[in-house]
Amino acid sequence: MTTSVLTQNRAGGVLLHITSLPGPYGIGTLGKEAVLFAEKLKAMGFSLWQMLPVSPTDSYHSPYAGKSAFAGNPLLIDPGLLFEEGLITEEERKANEAPSPYSTDYALVEKIRPLTLRRAFARMDAKLKAEFSAFCEEEKNWLMGYARYMALKEKNNDAAWYAFEDITADEEEIKYHSFVQFLFFRQWKAFKEAVNKLGIRLIGDMPIYVGADSADVYANPELFDLSEDGTPASSAGCPPDYFAAEGQHWGNPLYNWDAMEKDGYSWWIRRIRSALSLFDAVRLDHFRGFSAYWSIPKGKTPKDGAWIEGPGMKLFSKIFEAFPKAPLIAEDLGALDDGVISLLSESGLPGMRVLQFAFLDEHDNSIHLPHRYIQNTVAYTGTHDNNTLLGWLWEATPSQRSFALDYVGYTGDRWGDGGKDSASVPAMIRAVWASSAGVAIVPVQDLLAYGSDTKMNKPGVAAEDNWSFRITHHALDELDVSRIRRMNEIYKRI
Repeated sequence: MTTSVLTQNRAGGVLLHITSLPGPYGIGTLGKEAVLFAEKLKAMGFSLWQMLPVSPTDSYHSPYAGKSAFAGNPLLIDPGLLFEEGLITEEERKANEAPSPYSTDYALVEKIRPLTLRRAFARMDAKLKAEFSAFCEEEKNWLMGYARYMALKEKNNDAAWYAFEDITADEEEIKYHSFVQFLFFRQWKAFKEAVNKLGIRLIGDMPIYVGADSADVYANPELFDLSEDGTPASSAGCPPDYFAAEGQHWGNPLYNWDAMEKDGYSWWIRRIRSALSLFDAVRLDHFRGFSAYWSIPKGKTPKDGAWIEGPGMKLFSKIFEAFPKAPLIAEDLGALDDGVISLLSESGLPGMRVLQFAFLDEHDNSIHLPHRYIQNTVAYTGTHDNNTLLGWLWEATPSQRSFALDYVGYTGDRWGDGGKDSASVPAMIRAVWASSAGVAIVPVQDLLAYGSDTKMNKPGVAAEDNWSFRITHHALDELDVSRIRRMNEIYKRI
């Protein structure tokens, strides 16, 4: 077993999506609050910041069913930075402010942000136009297809691409959507440079699939398993598991892997290149789908699906040819078979371990128990799909809870306390930090010992509060910086 460049040196990090950052604009953005959070991470002794996909989201705001594998989410563009550049007025900036800091105000940001961006588009000066032109030339391989797709969606009342009736795109609209991407990547570049300068590396998240109604499928239909009408002939999902007793039907189209193999997986090479330009490392979501994927026939339920062989090392050999020692993480959770285990070993990528999965059965020597972690592992107290640690403790069975608390050495009788009064949650975090895993990641909710009401996502459920969690400035001020830094020092993760 080789060791990834990512896990060679012990490190610790925090999981927090950009949308969850504090700030005045109804959603976390790429503005000053993002850099302030990185400064907080540095003070606590962390060197990694992991986030969710930053692509444009679907109507349920899920970053795992985005409109493009290459584009950035326009809602993350910071109005304050636009104002400082003179692209919007103070009045227009203030119109983006939201009254509540506690959750993402999608209703506001989806209404006001496009108006703000169109005003910025109308105010380009000669210097900015030159920068914009250079960006369009550099990113033309994906940008033109995405911008045309977005222009046609607006012209067709947001219909899916396979239901477009009018397929004549307005050139000014194509230019506008290209400009929005220019603003996103311009702000991202400044954000990443500032964060890296602090010694913080960014870990991104790459969904294995793209949305059925996405610029990727619109521009490259031959690369996907589609019916004659453009809808998925079969869809992605997973069988019944820990997260969903009935299984999950994601609705994403499956890939035409044969067609992708014929051109050397060039679409995937471009996708990996794009991700590695945004992030210092990338988590490959649903890694097991590269070994074998769950295929749900059209009109059927997840239980009617079947495992189909994936591209395996044929794909990863091409990726490693283009990007030797690529800093990738394999999300190898869920139902694993010999094929997935073999692919993980052959690729050399670090897999994942999740503390909450360790305590489901005290008689099982689970691979998720910290004493079983190997160095080439990225270990989490929980992910965006899990409950918080405190929420898990409350919802666990008495035997599971007792096993977990005994394992981490917690002997008190106030395991259910949250916030500053919590002692059980820090004990559980320390168990991960003390492990042999090269990288350890904790969601910010667990650092603050928050309850289940702060979960980021309820898997398989289109809940209204999914993807809406936000941290506040006050909450970040509550973090015990010296205690957390000492933990990173003790377990040699600084």
